[in-house]
Amino acid sequence: MPSHASNTPRTATVTRTTKETDITCILTLDGHGNSAINSGVVFLDHMLTNFSKHSGIDIALTCQGDLDVDDHHTVEDIAIVIGNALTDALGDKRGIQRYGWAIIPMDEALARCALDLGGRSYCVVNAEFKRPVIQGFSTEMVEHFFLSLSGTLKANIHLAILEGHNTHHKIEALFKAFAYAMRAAMTVQGDEIPSTKGEF
Repeated sequence: MPSHASNTPRTATVTRTTKETDITCILTLDGHGNSAINSGVVFLDHMLTNFSKHSGIDIALTCQGDLDVDDHHTVEDIAIVIGNALTDALGDKRGIQRYGWAIIPMDEALARCALDLGGRSYCVVNAEFKRPVIQGFSTEMVEHFFLSLSGTLKANIHLAILEGHNTHHKIEALFKAFAYAMRAAMTVQGDEIPSTKGEF
């Protein structure tokens, strides 16, 4: 895996084609928060656009999924692809901060995210939502999105809603908290592998 020296762009292109979805994602870590998202799920597009904007990661993503069946395969596979793209762009993670955390308010909602890019997959999501579906997005898929992403990113991701009752606000605050935590964790601040093991 490339080491990504400071003058080397941290970018990745990942495609995934199955009988359920056909996805392409082009991603640049050190971007400007520009995005072009077309997942076929309107609310997921909104969440990924927010993630891109607030993390500073440029993302171009298209997906053709079996939405006539359900949104499950589309959401799950997009999380897998984004996780793989982030992993490829990070390279050997030399010099990154590794840890990131954020507490983000959105009106009455308050969300927390803490994450570790240290190479171990684990995900905890403490959140409940009153509305079962928002614009084609099943709210039960919030947890599954982050579970699937943590698996391919090989990251610890802990998410929680601390306050709130509006479902839209709570989910958006979670994605924004993840964005700011990711922005911090992927920041290059040296040239060493941030682990006592010497590698991830």
